[in-house]
Amino acid sequence: MLKKTVLRKKADFDNLYKKGKSAGDKYVVLFVKPNGLDYGRKAFLASKKVGNSVERNRARRLMREALRNLLRDEKIKESVEKLDVIVIARSTIKGQNERDVEKSLKSALAKTGIIEKRS
Repeated sequence: MLKKTVLRKKADFDNLYKKGKSAGDKYVVLFVKPNGLDYGRKAFLASKKVGNSVERNRARRLMREALRNLLRDEKIKESVEKLDVIVIARSTIKGQNERDVEKSLKSALAKTGIIEKRS
């Protein structure tokens, strides 16, 4: 059975790209949009510009883990709860550690206005 929290349909992606807010940072680009559902949906993308399949999968794992760590904070979790989120890896993500990707993702979330920017 498929997880309902994963963004899958092309129409949903297109709608998010056209009408959602976007923000970029050093390692990730983020698209967010309210979805009107009781749960949030997420997608993690890495193009061939990132590298071979091993590097792309590592980039997706890093982004997934970074978002999971950020969602431990209740304020962030509440603000991301009913949103569609696409996280796209930039080619600069190669060789980075989880902490750097997490900082980049947090900064991108702050730029979209989803969370407050803290020091």
